[in-house]
Amino acid sequence: MCAAKTMFEKIWELHEISERADGESLLYVDYNVVHEGPFYAFDALAQERRPVLWPTKTIAFADHYVPTLGRSRGTQSIADPEARIMVEQLERNAQRTGIIYFGMAHPQQGIMHVVAPELGMAHPGMVISGSDSHISTNGALAALAFGVGASQVKHILATQTVWIRRPKVMRITVDGRLQNGISAKDVILAIIARIGIAGGSGHVFEYAGSAIRGLTMEGRMTLCNMSIEGGARAGMVAPDEKTFDYLKGRQYAPRGKWWDDAIQFWHALPSDEGAVFDREEHLDGSQIEPMVTWGTYQDEAGPVSSKVPDPDSFSDPARKSRAEKALAYMQLTPGTPIKEIKVDRVFIGSCTNARLEDLREAARVAKGRKVVVPSIIVPGSMTVKRAAEAEGLHEIFRSAGFEWRDSGCSMCTGSNGDRVPSGERCASTSNRNFEGRQGRGSRTHLVSPAMAAAAAVTGRLADVRDFI
Repeated sequence: MCAAKTMFEKIWELHEISERADGESLLYVDYNVVHEGPFYAFDALAQERRPVLWPTKTIAFADHYVPTLGRSRGTQSIADPEARIMVEQLERNAQRTGIIYFGMAHPQQGIMHVVAPELGMAHPGMVISGSDSHISTNGALAALAFGVGASQVKHILATQTVWIRRPKVMRITVDGRLQNGISAKDVILAIIARIGIAGGSGHVFEYAGSAIRGLTMEGRMTLCNMSIEGGARAGMVAPDEKTFDYLKGRQYAPRGKWWDDAIQFWHALPSDEGAVFDREEHLDGSQIEPMVTWGTYQDEAGPVSSKVPDPDSFSDPARKSRAEKALAYMQLTPGTPIKEIKVDRVFIGSCTNARLEDLREAARVAKGRKVVVPSIIVPGSMTVKRAAEAEGLHEIFRSAGFEWRDSGCSMCTGSNGDRVPSGERCASTSNRNFEGRQGRGSRTHLVSPAMAAAAAVTGRLADVRDFI
């Protein structure tokens, strides 16, 4: 009788070609996703006169450096010459190698981690690599998706395989019914606050439990997207009827007999009863409140109803030191109620929270109200933007005073010129609150889309439950 296996083990074993003496395995890669960054990989291939082995298995997106305003002028709308060169390089590399390319003017352009699932590219059981760690978003569709470096991108382009060390598996079970107003962003911030930013180091997360099953596909994408911020290599959710309904009919989804065969295979993927995980964590979803980060790492977070902690409350000297530095940078005083922290601007966007569902949640709060601080909304893709406009969400946002922009990474990284001015405080739906992440000297508080909208109309970190 075969031993019970985890979903991760099933996928790994299907893709493992060989294992070296040093413990690294050679895996077949179903899809490789890149943005403007790994041009070194393309340059190295060209110098060695190597072709891309399987061009239709690599998909490229212009997302990190594209502007969110004035795109009708093409790359001339990119003010930074270095950023413009990177976007133009990606287009030239795509044309030369024959890989699939979604450039600035493409009607499906957007953030790679938003568009890939939209296209139905990720299927349960796949291995997907990406030039950005947040490719883990595709784990919501039960794919093993992880980030790789430029040298690995080169290897994948040339061979459609990658050398990688086998990670351990941690199952994170969240049971119970989430309160009204609680989103997947709150769930993942609560998880990271529990386990720490390095808590998942060397692991892949498998999310389980009734609260996880209750999430929409978009919510599961948020969860898997931020698994990286808990130190994990990837995050995954077992496939179910929601997964199948989401995929059916999408551009890259199987059709006809291939669909029927795929469904049969996908049903066999969830972890077997009795499968052993390397580590287990459990949370009561009914106790999770709207979450806000107060520091400069994602585990420096707490409920919006709480207060800024005193560094002395941390027993670990390293955590205490980190908290002291974080509060000094964030200009916060221990004991300050989170709801009394004022913000200077709001950003709703990023690969974490810029899908249609996210915009709907923000619009629920924004409707009939007015922003009191500069606030921008950057849809995760042009497809999301068109869908939101078809529902009239853009009119709600514009009436409230939000800026409604084109898709891209935008203020998540500040690499396209959308930045938070030095010394200003931003409520952001992005995934990282590091020092200077949104611009030199910027101060970032990570929140859900609805919480960000609440901050926009109050000018402070407000409790979304007061608005719905």
